[in-house]
Amino acid sequence: MAIIDSIINFRRHLKRKNYSPRTVRDYMSTLKQFVVWLDCPIEEASNKKVLGFIDHLLDKKLKPKTINCYLDSIRSFYEYLREGEDLEIASPVKKGCCLRLSKPLPRFLKDEEASLLMDKLEGPRDRAMFLLMLRCGLRVEEVASLTLGALDLRRGSLLVKSGKGAKDRVVYVSPDAHAALTSYLKERSRLKSKSVFLVERGVCKGKPISVRGIQKRMEYYAGKSGLKVSCHHLRHTMATQLLNADADITIIQDLLGHSRITTTQRYCKVSNRKVEKDYYRAIDLVVKRTSPQETAPAPGDS
Repeated sequence: MAIIDSIINFRRHLKRKNYSPRTVRDYMSTLKQFVVWLDCPIEEASNKKVLGFIDHLLDKKLKPKTINCYLDSIRSFYEYLREGEDLEIASPVKKGCCLRLSKPLPRFLKDEEASLLMDKLEGPRDRAMFLLMLRCGLRVEEVASLTLGALDLRRGSLLVKSGKGAKDRVVYVSPDAHAALTSYLKERSRLKSKSVFLVERGVCKGKPISVRGIQKRMEYYAGKSGLKVSCHHLRHTMATQLLNADADITIIQDLLGHSRITTTQRYCKVSNRKVEKDYYRAIDLVVKRTSPQETAPAPGDS
């Protein structure tokens, strides 16, 4: 019973730290799976048990990134027991006990692919939703939670409230995204919902569209265009296009809401046109500086 109370208190602890409901739910779900799998009291779990749990998750074909999230949840729980409840208990998740992750480069659309996708969009709502991702770098969750009060179309900006990491940021709206959003808002003006994007058909008509609802629309357009594309690829595309247009990387960091510049710097590895331009600009100077100067022949030389 005591350990059940500790788990309940851990949930309260996560809420007090202002974790999002989704994060709290994920932490509690992964912790529950560990407790159910464990064949000993949770306070007696050892690193060997954790390694066995990792093998169990691998057998279930879970991805390394997902398994590391499980380990983070378990580690956080034991840290809470030690610091929040003053229990003399060591975490069985040892330092460095995680799976090595691959680091794939961000995927993005080429200019012609982005144009093809935009041409396939149907209706003002979908055009506005996906242009906000492509031009403003919004995440799908940020589009789904966008409210009318966050829009400042007169100044061409919008406020992203409680983005990833519970951070607010201001982003700017391009002319084509502004036109698409204005057109959509005129169409839905009679509806009273505070959310910007709403379901247009079925029993949920007029209610805020969900993250999954937006993702299903993207899957539909991916099929129509023949492209392998997700909502997040539009965000990557925006970052890459800005970098290719010589935007400062710290500006892109602010627009995307990245906490660390190293996250934004990953786009430098896929921004081939900028690398190409910078290379030829620099190498031209090197060649001019280091090449031997041609000298005119002396009078009388043949």
